Amino acid sequence: MGIEGIGARVARKEDKRFITGRGRYVEDMVVPGMKYGVFVRSPHAHAKIRSIDLSAAQEMPGVIGIYTGPELKADGIGNLICGWMIHSKDGSPMNMGQWSPLATDTVRYVGDAVAIVVAETRGQARDAADAVVVEYEELPAVTNVVEALKDGAPQLHPEAKGNLIFDWEIGDSSATDEALSQAVHITKMHIVNNRLVPNAMEPRAALGVYDMAEDHYTLWTTSQNPHVARLVISAFYNVAPENKLRVIAPDVGGGFGSKIFIYPEEVVCLWASRKSGVPVKWTADRTEAFLCDAHGRDHVTEVQMGFDADNRMVGLKVDTIANFGAYMSLFSSSVPTYLYATLLSGQYAIPAIHCNVRAVYTNTAPVDAYRGAGRPEATYLLERTVETAARELGVSPAELRRKNFVRTFPYQTPVIMNYDTGDYEASLNAAMQAAQWDTFPQRRDEARARGKLRGIGMSCYIEACGIAPSQAVGSLGAGVGLWESAEVRVNAVGTIEVLTGSHSHGQGHETTFAQLVAGRLGIPIEQVSIVHGDTDKVQMGMGTYGSRSGAVGMSALLKAMEKVEAKAKKIAAHQLEADENDIVIENGEVKVAGTDRTLPWAQVALAAYTAHNLPAGMEPGLKETAFYDPQNFTFPAGCYIAEVEIDPDTGKTEVVQFVAADDFGVIINPMIVEGQVHGGIAQGIGQALLEGCHYDATSGQLITASFMDYTMPRADDLPSFQISHQTTPCTTNPLGIKGCGEAGAIGSPPAIINAITDAIGNNNLTMPATPNVVWKLLHASV
Repeated sequence: MGIEGIGARVARKEDKRFITGRGRYVEDMVVPGMKYGVFVRSPHAHAKIRSIDLSAAQEMPGVIGIYTGPELKADGIGNLICGWMIHSKDGSPMNMGQWSPLATDTVRYVGDAVAIVVAETRGQARDAADAVVVEYEELPAVTNVVEALKDGAPQLHPEAKGNLIFDWEIGDSSATDEALSQAVHITKMHIVNNRLVPNAMEPRAALGVYDMAEDHYTLWTTSQNPHVARLVISAFYNVAPENKLRVIAPDVGGGFGSKIFIYPEEVVCLWASRKSGVPVKWTADRTEAFLCDAHGRDHVTEVQMGFDADNRMVGLKVDTIANFGAYMSLFSSSVPTYLYATLLSGQYAIPAIHCNVRAVYTNTAPVDAYRGAGRPEATYLLERTVETAARELGVSPAELRRKNFVRTFPYQTPVIMNYDTGDYEASLNAAMQAAQWDTFPQRRDEARARGKLRGIGMSCYIEACGIAPSQAVGSLGAGVGLWESAEVRVNAVGTIEVLTGSHSHGQGHETTFAQLVAGRLGIPIEQVSIVHGDTDKVQMGMGTYGSRSGAVGMSALLKAMEKVEAKAKKIAAHQLEADENDIVIENGEVKVAGTDRTLPWAQVALAAYTAHNLPAGMEPGLKETAFYDPQNFTFPAGCYIAEVEIDPDTGKTEVVQFVAADDFGVIINPMIVEGQVHGGIAQGIGQALLEGCHYDATSGQLITASFMDYTMPRADDLPSFQISHQTTPCTTNPLGIKGCGEAGAIGSPPAIINAITDAIGNNNLTMPATPNVVWKLLHASV
């Protein structure tokens, strides 16, 4: 590889436009005749719609049209879908309630869309939306997932009796019960994984354009997967045939999973453009984002972990209730099932595991994938339980983990996953050394002398990313394949365009994808451009989520590059009168190995297009496409250690040290990986200490609907992170990549909570561990 290839710390190409304010986001898009859409939203968590009076609003200045749910249904627009079928343990399919993009008869959470107003300006549209009179018959609401399962709880959907969507299981229940019955010690935990609001820097937005002359639709949207959006909007929502719908996701200012899904607003803006005859743009304000973006997490779980006399894990039994909110979102059913329960073995050789998951409707915003998507929930459950077990058993938490690590690979877990490779002890050792684990008692004593409480906590995480293969996920209920595509276009002057089905929303793909190409050919990275996010330009692709872009997207790129290189070698061999097996490409040249006979890369590219002297029967041009379907997930893993200091007078926690030792396989750009880890840890610390989404139990109102009430982490809430990498290359993709985008958010919450509970001597701590929560526990333990 060249100096800009794999492993190089190359500055991000895209940052020039981002840090100078020249990014191009949906809100920046302006098309001729564009008008503005504002949604009329339910102020109630649960209510019947008795009537909608549009008369006053329709007469207001600038109003072009106001459209409601019955009109939308009359035009044949379909209900939103969940794209992953889950069956209950009795074999019955999941009970999916109907979700119309505009509510027709019932609203089920505060913020449920009832109508859209289209007007000349955004202000005029807002004024008119306020003037729409909706008569509601308010119904009882339920926001707590445990309460929603009880007899007599308000019912959200007639399709889901008792609000139960599915009752699913994985693993061997009998074997697990038998293992626990023989256990010498059982650690029992009640685990709550708090609900989160994603809060990407860029709010969601949509610009729908209907061209009457061409009978063609264009949607600009804040999407992580524009091709999937086009597929779903055309095939299931009946807005337009796929060949008459273009979806463009330009620069996207953060996604974290919340922009994977197809939301009502995208569908409605397209439909409203056709109804009104004008392009319709909608951009969420921050309150709308709190109310209506898909939330994350929200699990309540009972855990039992059994140990034998030698402190080896013998069984794990898990019973989880997962809050899905008012409706099933696009991938919501996969999160607490195949993205969660299949990771419950963690880094440990646990012979018997059983997990039962009940998915439940409540009168809250829909819940779906958020950074990590099921893996943070599994890791938090497992690592809190292991840490607690170590305390109950009176052994070192590090040594208890070490004793139970998986050491032989490949390793088949009892819950589907087959780990291809790893070295968990290497990460544990690196983290402990960096954290100065052995000298912690002295630091605790020094803090105590200052009137502070000091604690240390550990978390050993594993995640599955690059979800695959398509045949396997299809057999488990996925409605789409999870391959990826790439097209490499070599221009006549030797510059290269890469068209990828992956999508970047802050991960640096324009740099890392270019590094792979530049490194293989030995050309400057500036000669490589990356194109993504436009369904009219890029071949079908599956987008970016689940840390898949490197392992899956770049593997597709490698396959396409190999085809390009093979053809380039044939051209050069013909022109140099050499055997193509002797041709190598390096340092921007195509040459005969061991000789001085060379052709510049640009000359070979030109030869492909002038076509004056090509091998007999060869087509002109130098452009190749590849689709890559992985053989398996990839399994990044690592060890995180947090050290905290607590003021007993206020309960305030300060993270004084945070160490991360990760194994991401082969790393393309260490600088970008470090940035991804930093961001993930910041989100994980936010969940552990600050962030929590709360609804009023009676009215169903979102109490934490602004940054005044929902606390995001700031720079002074975070320490400097100590990061290191241990490398065991993935064996199931050609680049050895494992994925890094979600690890920080997966491994950090249990490390923080384990450290706090170590400091205060009270294990009954739930996230977020706010000063008030910690202070109360300190006083409860006196």
